[in-house]
Amino acid sequence: MSKFSITRVIFFIVLSVLVVVWVLPLGITFITALKSPEEAARTYAWELPEQIALSENIAFAWKKGHLGDSFVITLVYATGGALGAIFLASLAAYAMVQLRLKNSFFWFLLIYSGTIFPFQMYLLPLFFFYQTTSLYDTQTGLVLFYTAVAIPFCLFVLRNHFTTISTEVIEAAKIDGLSNFGIYWRICMRLSFAPIAALFLFQFTWIWNDLLFGITLAKSADVRPIMAGLAGMRGIYASQNTPGVLAGALIASVPTLLIFLFLYRYLVRGLTLSASEE
Repeated sequence: MSKFSITRVIFFIVLSVLVVVWVLPLGITFITALKSPEEAARTYAWELPEQIALSENIAFAWKKGHLGDSFVITLVYATGGALGAIFLASLAAYAMVQLRLKNSFFWFLLIYSGTIFPFQMYLLPLFFFYQTTSLYDTQTGLVLFYTAVAIPFCLFVLRNHFTTISTEVIEAAKIDGLSNFGIYWRICMRLSFAPIAALFLFQFTWIWNDLLFGITLAKSADVRPIMAGLAGMRGIYASQNTPGVLAGALIASVPTLLIFLFLYRYLVRGLTLSASEE
């Protein structure tokens, strides 16, 4: 056997082990979510269920676990925060690149510096600020936070992408009488669908999976995001109805999975577009 073949076999074995390690917990979670609480208590986690109780477990998590309210409001947080951050970052990126904003690099570094420090450093200042301004435990406060925290990375990606747009196209649009906002909206944004899709995927996933700020900046069940609601449900019902809690975890994983499957083809293209056009 050649050295190349041995390398391929080893690579295949390593990948197979990693796949098993990744899929096994997910499979056990799904199998347990299919069982009734009584059956889950008397059987091993990997044993297949005698009767399917998934619908009952989902109903338990959705209603009694209050994941229904958290699910809807987290969709608002994730969608509104991601789109709002992309829109504001795109305006800033256009001003820095195309309008030649004075000291644009300084403003870029100032905004992007928000990604340098660990997010845990923001907890106490944000908590006290939200309490002072009555934004604590409000849906508006969380939407504003998720939008603001996503802007630096969106600005980084869009600013780099806007530098690759041909200056000849911009100059031709100006000669034709297109306004600055028209150039931004009809040219720059239309040529940026791939990076925007990739950014939406990243920011939606981050906001949807956030637990730290969800439990810090809110306490009500109808305000906290779904991961905070799932953590609270686990604390209350983990020993009483494990399948119901795991069904809630499956519910919480559906939107990010669907978004990833829908936007996957734009992911790599969106992140490598600027480099390939330079």
